[in-house]
Amino acid sequence: MTLSLKSLKAKPTFFIATILFAIIIAVLPNTAQSEQFSHHAAVILITLVGWSTGVLPPFLIALGFFAMVSILDLMPTSLLFSGFGSTAVWLIISGFVIGSAISSSGLGKKLASVIAPHITASYSALIFGLIFIASALGFIMPSSVGRAVVLVPIAMALADKVGFKGGSNGRLGIATSLAIACNMPSFAVLPANIPNMIFAGASETIYSVQFSYLEYLVLHFPVLGILKMLLLGALVLRMFPDQINLQPETPSSVEEQTHHISQQIKTTLLLSITLLLWITDSLHGINPAWVGLATAVILLLPKIGVVETKSFNSSVDFGTLVFVSAALGLGALVNYSGLGSAAASLLSHVLIGPGHDFINFMLLSITSTLAGLIATTPGAPTVLTPMAADFAQATGLSLNAVLMTQVIGFSTVIFPYQVAPLIIAMQLSKEPLNQLMRVTLRLALITLVVLMPLDYLWWQLLGMFA
Repeated sequence: MTLSLKSLKAKPTFFIATILFAIIIAVLPNTAQSEQFSHHAAVILITLVGWSTGVLPPFLIALGFFAMVSILDLMPTSLLFSGFGSTAVWLIISGFVIGSAISSSGLGKKLASVIAPHITASYSALIFGLIFIASALGFIMPSSVGRAVVLVPIAMALADKVGFKGGSNGRLGIATSLAIACNMPSFAVLPANIPNMIFAGASETIYSVQFSYLEYLVLHFPVLGILKMLLLGALVLRMFPDQINLQPETPSSVEEQTHHISQQIKTTLLLSITLLLWITDSLHGINPAWVGLATAVILLLPKIGVVETKSFNSSVDFGTLVFVSAALGLGALVNYSGLGSAAASLLSHVLIGPGHDFINFMLLSITSTLAGLIATTPGAPTVLTPMAADFAQATGLSLNAVLMTQVIGFSTVIFPYQVAPLIIAMQLSKEPLNQLMRVTLRLALITLVVLMPLDYLWWQLLGMFA
């Protein structure tokens, strides 16, 4: 308990020290850089440390970020607040409404009852079963938020069924493993995540390099997909040990059952159509966010829908929307200020010349990880892809190999703020975000020490360094 208290006291002290240091940077800029560049760096530093330490609620740090950038006029407001108009935010809004419909209609409990007999033989079977289901869904559903929206309410109903109350180890284990499994393993599947598509698009635009689905999958999925899933399950079981205690179902009245069945049929029908449209987005060309938004509107319609109109405010976590919009704005600021390029250029000087493939592979992967830390995960490819040719020349590695190291890096998430779907999943589970950060920090360390070297060996076996 003493260590815990010391840690709690240290965070505000560290945050205050960061603010003072940022003020010094802003007031006494480096002569090699412009004054505005120093202001950019100061604001980014305060925001990153604020989110990382959790000393204040994420949305409050986000509002502070918007205020600082606006007052100091660090970039156009149209760019700063562009996150509110992004598809990610609208997918989040629709996700909260769909999640609320799955819960309030009782569909989550119904599906949990169907799934339970197959994965509740033990706590470990439950955790690994949910991880496998979430990861498998990444092959057919192109949105991490969509996967979380569908699975988290069902998993929380399953947690109730096996006796895990709010804040218990079992419930935390389910929430954290599912949040990560809905997102991280799918970095190894080309169309499954937004950063993947940004990376593929930037590579094609700048270098005319196109990645095939199978090439990408074979290169990344064995380590970043399968091994990371196994490590995630083992890590969660160790951090949040618990035992299953199946709870008897409480009978409901005939009238309540009839009402729930009607609502469940509506929700199932709408969800099935939504899933079908999400899966086939490459055929019809409608963005998953707009599909989700149309579904949310129907679910909220009086008499026709499932979620009561007056429940909209309680269904949607507006603090999360502010936070995600600020994270997108931070990525835009990193690119606009040139800080991302400057950081990547600085890191490129530590690269070693040809003939040191393993060291260069590790340095490039770590560079991409750090870029995701500064520019957020979707911003990392936009910062690093234009420099890939220079990195290839400096290391003697092929352009293809240098580009692909980005995936290893931006799929290594250190803090949840880097990836919006992680935040959404935890909000849907109603479990504290700081518990997820405990897992991501450990998983990132294991990735650095174990998975990255294994990835190098796998790439070597495939002839990537020939």
